[in-house]
Amino acid sequence: MSKNEVGDDKRARNVAPEHRWPAVIATLIALAAYAVLPSAVPLVERYVVVGVCLLMLIVLIIYNPHHLTRESRWSRRAEIALSVLILAANQVAFVETIVRLLNKHGNGSELLLASLQVWATNVIAFALVFWVLDRGGPVSRVKVARHELPLADFRFPQDEDHDAIDEVARGSSRQLDWVPNYIDYFYFSLANSMAFSATDTMPLTHRAKLLMALESFSGFVLLALVIARAVSLIG
Repeated sequence: MSKNEVGDDKRARNVAPEHRWPAVIATLIALAAYAVLPSAVPLVERYVVVGVCLLMLIVLIIYNPHHLTRESRWSRRAEIALSVLILAANQVAFVETIVRLLNKHGNGSELLLASLQVWATNVIAFALVFWVLDRGGPVSRVKVARHELPLADFRFPQDEDHDAIDEVARGSSRQLDWVPNYIDYFYFSLANSMAFSATDTMPLTHRAKLLMALESFSGFVLLALVIARAVSLIG
């Protein structure tokens, strides 16, 4: 085992490792939507992005096939690069969709599908970024002692439920050694994209607040322009 790798025999926590497949399924859905749905981005460029992302995803699945039990420097960087690449590609699609909405390019059904693709992929992509950044990533969250974890980017309800009634407190971070997984970040990203603000989970760091602000802003602008386009068609 290399010096930079966290191995299966070095567990410092009493919590099961996270399953790999929720994040994989979400990634595949985002890539499929990006590749197939209407966009002004040329097919070749879109397929290149999808191909690079799939290659990184396959390598990461081979490294951790079912559960996220180990991490090395390259795998950590690959997880971050994959999520950031999907997010960056979707932001390009977001700008292109906004331009089409403002200039009234394309028919209504194509613009609606493109807007839906950008919005849904945004939810998945931001959830992936939150998931890989918070507290050192999914492997660190279950293997590194809590006092050695990087500062949390987000505060979940379970992080402060230890003094609630028994049936709630038993599921808290302090008593159960609970940590968030991809489903928690997906729900949080979905709620942020729909409410345009934090709901039950609070951002703690500057990077978390900036990422949340970008997601809320893009969702709000997209919704406002889609509604405005619909009103103009009715008129």
